[in-house]
Amino acid sequence: MKKLTKVLSLLLIAAMVLVLAACGTDPATPDTPEPSSTAAAEFVVPADFKVGILHISSVAIHSGYTWAHHSGFLAMVEELGLKADQVVVKDDVADTDVTATKQALQELVDADCKLIFATSYNYMNSVNEFADKYPDVIFSHCSGYLSNTTNFNNYFGRIYEARYLAGIAAGLKMKADGKTLAGYVAAMDSTNSEVTGGVNAWALGIQSVLPEAEVKIKVTNSWYDPEAEGAAAQALIDAGAYVIGQHCDTENPQLKAAAAKVFGVGYNTDMTTDTTAASHIIAPVWNWSVYYTETTKAVAGGTWKAENYYGGTAEGLIALSPLNTAIAAEGTQAALDAARAAILDGTLIVFNNFTKADGTVVSTPLTDAEITGGIDYYVKGVSLL
Repeated sequence: MKKLTKVLSLLLIAAMVLVLAACGTDPATPDTPEPSSTAAAEFVVPADFKVGILHISSVAIHSGYTWAHHSGFLAMVEELGLKADQVVVKDDVADTDVTATKQALQELVDADCKLIFATSYNYMNSVNEFADKYPDVIFSHCSGYLSNTTNFNNYFGRIYEARYLAGIAAGLKMKADGKTLAGYVAAMDSTNSEVTGGVNAWALGIQSVLPEAEVKIKVTNSWYDPEAEGAAAQALIDAGAYVIGQHCDTENPQLKAAAAKVFGVGYNTDMTTDTTAASHIIAPVWNWSVYYTETTKAVAGGTWKAENYYGGTAEGLIALSPLNTAIAAEGTQAALDAARAAILDGTLIVFNNFTKADGTVVSTPLTDAEITGGIDYYVKGVSLL
């Protein structure tokens, strides 16, 4: 993943000179690479087909949530051989700014995009409105729960599988060093199943190798707030957390962990950098190109259906960044390999046979509907700071 990120970083610099950086600018398109003969032979996107994408933060930040999405989008563009005039990117559009969101969506529609990806949770209501207004445009929204049966779906993935595995790596490190407290920077509180399911999965992974471990949570109440994310991580470190996990957009929690000489588990992209090499163990990461490529081909080819998407390890949508073996506990890679194999063959189900923080035992596997919309509680050993 780290190598892919570096390649895509160079691709962005070299091939995407013109990016729509904010609402209110004239529609522009990024330069894109010429299609390879292999890609062209497999599938040819019609020359008049345009695809757009809307991001919450800047694609110039080569780490974290937006960069994970944009890396997948760029990989799709390259694989399908899209030309510069077939791609429109809008970035740095705050999902809490409804006016800016609607203006960005309108500009994508006016640029004649036939497929629009909206990558942040709070874009959802605006996308829903635009889907009703423009029935001939396909709108695909990341996370959330709204959709329709004609031109609007949502997409996400079983990132909790990778979070569980990353928890194993964190737990083994804590066990090796005689520590029992981890910290987690959460974008939202327990009412948000996406975030709460993530921290629960991470905690269950930790506890699978270190049963006595506890996880303290600090909530930022924002999907993207670099300053708050760093402050939350520092508060957890000050409270004694030895490993810092996160469900937030930036690498700031990992930078705080590095500065404090504790350890970290990032999110979205590989956050093992020159700055964090002595502290960052591993990260759950996304390979969004799996979804972006499949969906663009389906829409351009006329085979798309308004169905929600929920991929995981088996589909290659989610994975782990390379383990930082220089600091990971002995035996971690073998433990990760075994657990991943168990997830793939169905013998390990993350949300099964666990205890909630209130003592209630859940003895049957949670359904997808329960995982995506019904986890409004923490598991045993997890609590707010």
